[in-house]
Amino acid sequence: MKINFENASFKDFENIPGQALYETANEFHEYLNFLRDNGHLNYRIESLSPVGPEMDLLLPGDRHPTRSVCLVSNDYLGFSQHPKIKEAVIKGISQFGTGSGASPAIGGHFVYHKMLEDKIARFYRKKEAILYTTGYTANSATLQCLLHKEDLIILDMSVHASVYEGALTTNVKTFLHNNLEMLEQVLKNAQDKYRTKMVVIDGVYSQDGDVAPVSKIAELTHRYGAYLAVDDAHGIGVVGKTGRGVIELDDAFDQVDIITGTFSKALGNIGGYVLAEPDIIEYLKYQSKQHLFSTTATPAIFGILRAIELVDEEPEWRSKLWANINYLKAGLIKAGFDIGTTASAVIPVKVGDIPKTLEAGRLLLKAGIYTNPIMYPAVSKKNARIRMNVMATHTFEQLGKVLEAFIDIDKKLMIASR
Repeated sequence: MKINFENASFKDFENIPGQALYETANEFHEYLNFLRDNGHLNYRIESLSPVGPEMDLLLPGDRHPTRSVCLVSNDYLGFSQHPKIKEAVIKGISQFGTGSGASPAIGGHFVYHKMLEDKIARFYRKKEAILYTTGYTANSATLQCLLHKEDLIILDMSVHASVYEGALTTNVKTFLHNNLEMLEQVLKNAQDKYRTKMVVIDGVYSQDGDVAPVSKIAELTHRYGAYLAVDDAHGIGVVGKTGRGVIELDDAFDQVDIITGTFSKALGNIGGYVLAEPDIIEYLKYQSKQHLFSTTATPAIFGILRAIELVDEEPEWRSKLWANINYLKAGLIKAGFDIGTTASAVIPVKVGDIPKTLEAGRLLLKAGIYTNPIMYPAVSKKNARIRMNVMATHTFEQLGKVLEAFIDIDKKLMIASR
């Protein structure tokens, strides 16, 4: 079976009928070469400078770096480069070294891990937390540990891939994105049919940048005897009066049973966390295999401890971020682009056509604007888009350059909705 590269996506190569491993890998290699030849493979571009609002990129075929406005980073507050956070990381490494040396149960649980568990729990007004090496694993490992063949997980169709992976060990039902009527119907139909029922949503959705009505979903979920888990990876530090994420918008801290998230976005480091009732957290610490058998985080997480403090101590970063978000959104809307219902630092420009989206990515990169073309399966084929992540450290001048580039590209590709 030969795949039509013109309208293909990475999903088409996951399991090609009739093809063995090396045949599939070879055809995928040919597809990547097709993208390279057309200038459409703007993935895994080598960055030569630190994360920032502008970065030096070594583009395919070039021998010298290109300075580009960066809109691909989740470092929303610029904390990966904050001098106070760097200082905390250096002190932590100087005191404890560069690694933890073991998994948590057999010698890899240090005082700095306990400090971070306590601090992130207090941040969300919870009692206990568990740490994972990535935010992805926080979702996938936790759900696989808690839910089994007798149980049911009910997913908003737009949740992150890590949640879908976590659902592999249990029964799955889905509801249309943020559709409460459909959610209620699923909950009604599932009554008394499963041992444990859990609804899982994102706080901020990573492709559209819109937010979940957490309080309404929580009320509905509990009415039918289910639990609610919220992954607010893109909300922490960004959304809410004090940066506590989407849950803070509705003051729904007591309504959410499980909170998951990551330190790799607004907090500028790496790792994931889960917050829940103490008995659940204790159970995960001894039963969640990816936590139990993975070496724990390095002393560099002293930077996370400082970052959490700075969310409160220096709220001006969040103010700068929102000024930038509003500036870019207003400019795109004025120019006639479809940015959906984003209410966060994630701003999509919806194109709706895979080849045109890839070409827009190429032209933007040529204009010195580094963005992410997003295609199926991350979004449906008709919802292909250019996704941008805004940072507090962007300037209006840089974002103005982005707007100019989009307006210029629209003249060639006609991607504005108007």
